[in-house]
Amino acid sequence: MKCWLAALLSVLVCPAQISAPLALAPTEKVTARQGETVAVRLHLRLGPGYHVNSNTPSDEFLIPLKLSWDTSPMQPAGVAYPKGQMEKYSFSEKPLSVYTGDFELLAKFRVPANAAKGPQKLTGKVRYQACTRTMCLPPRSLAIQLPVEIR
Repeated sequence: MKCWLAALLSVLVCPAQISAPLALAPTEKVTARQGETVAVRLHLRLGPGYHVNSNTPSDEFLIPLKLSWDTSPMQPAGVAYPKGQMEKYSFSEKPLSVYTGDFELLAKFRVPANAAKGPQKLTGKVRYQACTRTMCLPPRSLAIQLPVEIR
């Protein structure tokens, strides 16, 4: 009886202890000038054995990876996502468009001509749902904070 209870408790406790499967690699400070457009490369890393749906998933019910920005000193001007890899999983009848391993997003920004000069911060998030070959974790958001210097 004690073993059964311990097994049940470990199942209930362990999911909360799983570290985030998606991480942002360290990013250099963004330097931009008033009135210009700047591109920022975000290097993302998925833990071994995980995949996330691409920004254009194969089915409408799948949660796409999405980068969004909060109000910032620069105006978002688009995101370039990599092409998803088509992978077949036993739980799906057709291949899914996913990202695995390391991949990169390219975020573009316009710096207003009247933007305040000096150090600033860009804040945003990447919304995703990480899965393995046998299960999916609940959807999550990865917070992003990038240092910016406007000249």
